[in-house]
Amino acid sequence: MSQEELFRKFGIELEYMLVREDTLDVAPIADRILERVAGTITNEVKRGIMAWSNELALHVIEIKNSVPAPGLPGLAEKLQKEVEELGRVAAQEGAILLPTAMHPWMDPHSETLLWPHGNKDIYNTYNRIFNCQGHGWSNLQSTHLNLGFGTDEGFGCLHAAIRLLLPILPAIAASSPAADGALTGWLDTRLEYYRNNQKRIPFITGQVIPEPVFSEAEYERQIYQRLRRDIAPLDPDGVLEAEWLNSRGAIARFDRSAIEIRVLDIQECPLADISLAVLICAVLKGLTAERWSGLAEQMATKTGGLAEIFTGTVRDGEEAVINGRRYLSLFGRAGHAAMTAGELWQELAADCTPELVAAGHGIRQTVETMLAQGPLSRRLIRALGTKPDRERFEEVYRELGQCLAQGRLFLA
Repeated sequence: MSQEELFRKFGIELEYMLVREDTLDVAPIADRILERVAGTITNEVKRGIMAWSNELALHVIEIKNSVPAPGLPGLAEKLQKEVEELGRVAAQEGAILLPTAMHPWMDPHSETLLWPHGNKDIYNTYNRIFNCQGHGWSNLQSTHLNLGFGTDEGFGCLHAAIRLLLPILPAIAASSPAADGALTGWLDTRLEYYRNNQKRIPFITGQVIPEPVFSEAEYERQIYQRLRRDIAPLDPDGVLEAEWLNSRGAIARFDRSAIEIRVLDIQECPLADISLAVLICAVLKGLTAERWSGLAEQMATKTGGLAEIFTGTVRDGEEAVINGRRYLSLFGRAGHAAMTAGELWQELAADCTPELVAAGHGIRQTVETMLAQGPLSRRLIRALGTKPDRERFEEVYRELGQCLAQGRLFLA
């Protein structure tokens, strides 16, 4: 199909931890930070085309572009400036911002404080039903990438492409190798918790990889109606809307004609997040343009097989082995019986060299460095060692805080 209606509007949401500057323990002060800027308790502070807002946990704060951007590369500098300004405000409360998708030693069962203002009814309802005092709820930070679509046809085409790419995104974006003061054995521990944190109503998350639905009417029928039906006995007042409940790895936002990708762990600085987003969009452009495979073939791909690949990359990151000619053929690798996810990404990045060059030297170089050194989790594991103690965790994660403040990559 024509790509004129796709890849014209972009949104990025970056979630960061607020931690005490002296100990790096979580600092549940997001409300005080926003109040300092706005002069009153608020859920969101608008800053031109950018905004800061609260999240479920009181120690997490989000930076985003509140107005859709026509391109991704220019957002890196804007987001970094917001990080620096937010860091200055946090410093007045004795806190700093910390990246990565999980705090490495937070005890969510004793340290969690939920947002107590404004839309607290929503959060309180979630907490009553699911008990949000856990890693999959209150100890997780992610990057959300929002991609606009113009028509129902555009939605179907984009959703088909995103479904195919989701399984290998942890291979480049995993940044959560630790929890409870130890390495977990999963490169993307956040997603391991995320996909299991709503087992009380399994359909809310599904298999994380969305079902093969390619129109708004089909989405309403197969996903939203089922969500409303499953939650009704536990939410008789209807506080939780289906659009909020939907926790798949990519969710349709028909109210703003966008699909939101949610499986990306947050990186060490906005430049890293934007660089990965540029690479992801370049590959999605190739898929939607049917560069490597046809739309009908993409739409016919079953969810179960994609979910199996996803499990492998959540556990092993770029070292996960993809055994399956059919999946690889969707990306033009029909001659391979097996590849690691890292090898596949290297080849896809090479295919997308023109798009990376167009994004600018800084982004292209960042992508090349990240692919060469592995996802942030891999770099963290190298820096931490096999059995890091609390002192080593503090040293490494303090360096991560400096990477965020200075807008540079973490290189082990």
